[in-house]
Amino acid sequence: MRDRIENILKNYRPVMNGEIYLSGEDVCKLLHISKRTLQQYRDDNILPYIQIGGKIIYKETDLMTILEQNYINHKTNSD
Repeated sequence: MRDRIENILKNYRPVMNGEIYLSGEDVCKLLHISKRTLQQYRDDNILPYIQIGGKIIYKETDLMTILEQNYINHKTNSD
């Protein structure tokens, strides 16, 4: 039971107004990128973010939107 509670707390993501916010670490894991690459994406205005004091967070829906907008479908011809 204790392990399950610790796992839930470890993977808990705060929700505000139905929106899930992710930390930089969460985004790096999700996109399989380094912290430096994430910094470059912010610098290049690729990923929108919110900065409150020294803390930077990302809206999950913003990340999904960016991924969908940049999706490239390579269809193969089986003629």
